[in-house]
Amino acid sequence: MSTSISSGRFRFALVGAGLIANFHAKVISELADQIDLIAVVGRTPEKAEKITAAHGGKEFTSLSEAMAATEIDVVVVCTPAGAHAEVAIEALEAGKHLIIEKPAEISLDKIDAMIAAQQKAGTLVTVVSQHRFDPGTEVALAAIKNGELGRLTSGIASIDWWRDQSYYDSAAWRGTWKSEGGGALMNQGVHTVDLLVAMMGKPVEVLGCTAILAHERIETEDVAVGVVRFESGALGVLHATTAAFPGLSARLQVHGDKGSIVIEDDELSFIHLTPKDAARTENLSDSEDGDINQVARYAQLQEASATAGRDPAELSDAHRHQYENFLAALRGTEEVRVGLAESRQTTSVIVGVYESGRTDKPISLI
Repeated sequence: MSTSISSGRFRFALVGAGLIANFHAKVISELADQIDLIAVVGRTPEKAEKITAAHGGKEFTSLSEAMAATEIDVVVVCTPAGAHAEVAIEALEAGKHLIIEKPAEISLDKIDAMIAAQQKAGTLVTVVSQHRFDPGTEVALAAIKNGELGRLTSGIASIDWWRDQSYYDSAAWRGTWKSEGGGALMNQGVHTVDLLVAMMGKPVEVLGCTAILAHERIETEDVAVGVVRFESGALGVLHATTAAFPGLSARLQVHGDKGSIVIEDDELSFIHLTPKDAARTENLSDSEDGDINQVARYAQLQEASATAGRDPAELSDAHRHQYENFLAALRGTEEVRVGLAESRQTTSVIVGVYESGRTDKPISLI
């Protein structure tokens, strides 16, 4: 099957009918000029019917049934993370393109199997990492690429959230290794870890530990901490928890020897850059022109980078931007910005923290 479709509309199927699938259905509806939702696959018919009633398509109980009954271009995988590979590989073997919810899978072996299936199929795959498409993130990535932070020295990814016990009790699969592959770091923290890796570069080693401190009847951690060494020599700190009452922010800090950037709750909250060929100003208060430029630039970016923040019920423009990137890639006009290889790097850091916690040893990621 060709990896690009130069014209026409795209026929989408959602696999999974839970909360995340509803978010994807909303994005698909926002792009109704390019996408037709033709199938929703769900184990609970009532949930699938709710989505089709609001957004169109027909309900099915299995992907194989949907593929036999309809013509599908793209399969969107919204099942629990531990079931992603099974659905993805079935779709890839049928020659379908894929959008996969985060994380791509809960083990590197499964992601590797998905990569092999994609290479054989020759189709396109993107993994949902919508915060790479936030305006603040794009500013940070451009600044790093342009050398405006100088040499990167350290980064901090911290997710200080709260989930009450009812969250974990709401579904039998929540907080289980089999279905979620991890807790606060794998589930809640994956997006912030993904941004840290996107900005800091290739991770090569991790040391970490985890604990269950504020919840009952769960297998996976509600607190995780770690230290990451990157190929450049820079160091990173990880902190993810669902045990920080009443719930604070998701925060990313990236520091270099010529500048720093802070993103908090998806918005750019601090920026100081030095042009690549300019001298570093040691005392910010003495660089009036530089400060004026920084403040003016920051004010513009702050207004541009408003996103969904901490409200999971709200869609940010970034979700749509990732879909638009994928649609453009299907038409052959852009490259997929976040694929299985990028997702694998992020997952390697997270499972490395878990393995380090079990063995009490640093884990090589090379």
